[in-house]
Amino acid sequence: MAIADLIGSSETFRDLLEAVRIVAPVDSAVLIQGETGTGKEVIARAIHEASCRRNKPLVSINCAAIPAALLESELFGHERGAFTGAVAQTVGRFQAANEGTLFLDELGDLPLELQPKLLRALQEKQFERLGGNRTIRTDVRIVAATNQNLSQMVQDKKFRADLYYRLNVFPLTLPPLRERREDIPLLAEHFVREFANRQGKTIDTIPAHVMNALEHYDWPGNIRELQNVIERAVIMTTGRVLNSYPAQDLIRSGTTANRPFEPAELMNIKTLADADRAHITAILRESNWVVGGPRGAAAQLGVPRTTLLAKMRRLGISSVVTRGRPMQPKRRFAYVMGDPAKHPGEESTSVQAVRAVAV
Repeated sequence: MAIADLIGSSETFRDLLEAVRIVAPVDSAVLIQGETGTGKEVIARAIHEASCRRNKPLVSINCAAIPAALLESELFGHERGAFTGAVAQTVGRFQAANEGTLFLDELGDLPLELQPKLLRALQEKQFERLGGNRTIRTDVRIVAATNQNLSQMVQDKKFRADLYYRLNVFPLTLPPLRERREDIPLLAEHFVREFANRQGKTIDTIPAHVMNALEHYDWPGNIRELQNVIERAVIMTTGRVLNSYPAQDLIRSGTTANRPFEPAELMNIKTLADADRAHITAILRESNWVVGGPRGAAAQLGVPRTTLLAKMRRLGISSVVTRGRPMQPKRRFAYVMGDPAKHPGEESTSVQAVRAVAV
């Protein structure tokens, strides 16, 4: 049984996982299309790991990252002396992926002159190395990905129609993050845990106003942009509560589709003192203005109570309540990676983490 750790709970995401579950066990070519940062390589890996080829190699090549003059050699290999500098025989990605999966990323950037040779390798399952005449047979499952409109490129004569139809056997279109906003909390919580673990930190709370900003941002860079924002926030966090600076950056960027109602101080950040004041005020609200104690704002910020009180005085923040009822339970992290049974004592979450599973 292979499990691909894919995170989400929205209907759109569940439909995508169902498509992955259906196509993974067969050897048909898959064409993954979607905006930059939507996770095309993650889906390609999930298809491989849920397939019958999972014990064989998954070999990737980025068609846009390699100069056109070298791409043929990278795909099919070359013989010694095939060109200046070819001092030894080289195995290409096709041969390296034999009996496994070859992931062709950024397929739309594949040069036109190389497309006929790729088409032959796909149709006849054989090729020759650059500078050689010996036919090499290979058994490779192809998964390709692009952020370009290949159908339009075919009409514009920028991509071969026969190659397009050969690869477009089972098309998958990945939705942008702005079309699956229900998945943002799970993704954010996962990235917080991942980066906190890497940095040796313990962060167990994402303030409500921060999550609100994350959920309403347009995310032109999709999941990759969310990942970068969370990593920056974790770096800046000193306590157990995620730093709110990223939310302020998103608000100032002015690219929210449905701007959430935010505390007024978040809309007027001009100095570091303003940012500190906004962050501390938000944490005080989260703790019902309780400063001390194990669940107070000082503990959440990871500073002594006296230090927080001194900083509040310096920033002009009045503590309306320093002692009172315990704060309401905070948003708990959902275990999106691994078996929930490994975390005894955790409360269940109403948002389920979805996994793609193939037997």
